[in-house]
Amino acid sequence: MKTTNHDLAPKKIDPRGLPQRFWMLLYGVAVVFLGSCSLVPAKTFETRQSDTQAPKTIEPNQPNPGIVPPPILSSSEDPNFVVKVVQQVGPAVVRIDSSRTITSRVPDEFNDPFFRRFFGDATPQPRQRVERGSGSGFIINSSGQIVTNSHVVDGADRVTVTLKDGRTFDGKVLGEDPVTDVAAIKIDANNLPTLSVGNSDALQPGESVIAIGNPLGLNNTVTSGIISATGRSSSDIGASDKRVDYIQTDAAINPGNSGGPLLNIRGQVIAMNTAIIRGAQGLGFAIPINTVQKIAQQLITTGKVDHPYLGVQMVTLTPENKERIKNIAGDRLNITADDGVLLVEIVPRSPASVAGLRVGDVIKSINSQPVTKIEEVQKLVENSKIGTKLPIQVERNGQIVQLGIQPAALPARREG
Repeated sequence: MKTTNHDLAPKKIDPRGLPQRFWMLLYGVAVVFLGSCSLVPAKTFETRQSDTQAPKTIEPNQPNPGIVPPPILSSSEDPNFVVKVVQQVGPAVVRIDSSRTITSRVPDEFNDPFFRRFFGDATPQPRQRVERGSGSGFIINSSGQIVTNSHVVDGADRVTVTLKDGRTFDGKVLGEDPVTDVAAIKIDANNLPTLSVGNSDALQPGESVIAIGNPLGLNNTVTSGIISATGRSSSDIGASDKRVDYIQTDAAINPGNSGGPLLNIRGQVIAMNTAIIRGAQGLGFAIPINTVQKIAQQLITTGKVDHPYLGVQMVTLTPENKERIKNIAGDRLNITADDGVLLVEIVPRSPASVAGLRVGDVIKSINSQPVTKIEEVQKLVENSKIGTKLPIQVERNGQIVQLGIQPAALPARREG
């Protein structure tokens, strides 16, 4: 369940010959390759009727300034509300086991006739090993559609899904999206229990939450806590290759919880548990359910998700960062702006390169909306459309320059 970085663009090059120390100064500074998740309405998640509630649709749950957040106990003040939630939704949480075969490559030198003269039949042969992993998931449709994390099933040759009642099914991966770490699976079953869905846009720090999953192979494990924060950016948690704002929780999450649900006190899924920070305690992170829905809908429909991509590497410009960059880059970067988002690399032949963006440009606004942080730039691009021109204003050598850039589809991740 650890976060990992993947190559989403060509390897970094230094277009202005800046010393390697220039890139090293970015340690501890938020740096991302710009891409985003497409926002497509999704209605495939089913709502679930409990014994005590009428059928529900996805609730807007818009925050009301005059209403305080729900207390640690349920509205009935039942201290065992967690028990009732688990009994209600537990059957819709599944265990996912995956395996993939890894074949070791024989060095090219051993295929050379010169070496074969000496080694003959003793030439090394490719060897195979099987990697196994497990995680969690939850059923979103009674006909067998399940969501989990992409890293749970990434590259799997075989996926098996185990229900709480002990039944096991072969799972078919309908699609996976490493950029948001969401995957969709289908099993051949019907009349399955499903989770009702909350609204992750209305969450507030302090709300009580419950996590269900299979950490470290311990099936059907339940933990509880609160929402510690909302809107944690991918760069905040050291996962700059992801395009998600996370919900932070202190509910205990461990390897194997990946893909399991984070629930509110009404038993509605409000996020998908996905990551922890190694060595930390009480710092778990989950993907908001609204994001999971949008991505899962595209995976179920088309098997993939296209993400807008500019092809830039950037850093939030602060007085401290400006001074550090100036000390290392010298006169090779003429930065006159005091705030904004500084471009430190342009990927060759990318939309940014074609549009004329340059290293040293400072983004001041996108689509007429001012920006001062890389997270703001990323969110604006998340709402852009591939192939549709996006107005961008930059400061270059003290002058304001207006440009138009057409986001392209994010290049596929390259393995290895």
